[in-house]
Amino acid sequence: MTNTQPADPRPAYAAATQWVGELLAHVRDDQLDSPTPCDDFDVRMLARHLNGTAHRAIALAAGDDVLAVPSIDEHHDAATYIDATGRAAALWSDDAKLTAPVRVPWGEVPGAGALWGYVNETLVHGWDLAVATGQTAETEQALAEATLAVAGQFIPAEIRADDEVPFNAVVEPRPEAGATERLANWSGRKSAPWTRA
Repeated sequence: MTNTQPADPRPAYAAATQWVGELLAHVRDDQLDSPTPCDDFDVRMLARHLNGTAHRAIALAAGDDVLAVPSIDEHHDAATYIDATGRAAALWSDDAKLTAPVRVPWGEVPGAGALWGYVNETLVHGWDLAVATGQTAETEQALAEATLAVAGQFIPAEIRADDEVPFNAVVEPRPEAGATERLANWSGRKSAPWTRA
């Protein structure tokens, strides 16, 4: 893994988690058992995973072992998610955390790289959630483009063969794909049948 210091991810984390919090708030109860592009998750489990990711971002900032935090939380509601991501953002306010090396599921990276990883995961799963529940699946273009640039650096296509790297092979985007969809494709999501041609 590269140790190049990426840009400050905190504004992107705040924007990404705000978008996903809004998506979660608009999930209907009758959609919780619906499938998502993430094969292992229905909407309920995806929402629980988003909450788990928020708690892992808290653990990482606190200096705890992120792998000891369950990736699937017991809660799937928006309020829990918004509270957890707010606490994570507060903990990440210390600039020193951005340069300190940390261990995450995809390797050892500076703290900023790790938090960008959570921005990536938030946006990709936001896309999953949005297309599964019929919501607008594109966040701000600049946010998705910035995240895609960092993802290309920290989770390049060539590392996907490693069994410990939790990303599928890159999917070639549709010509008309927006930036968020292209980011999902970079993480291995297939657009079909979730998007309209």
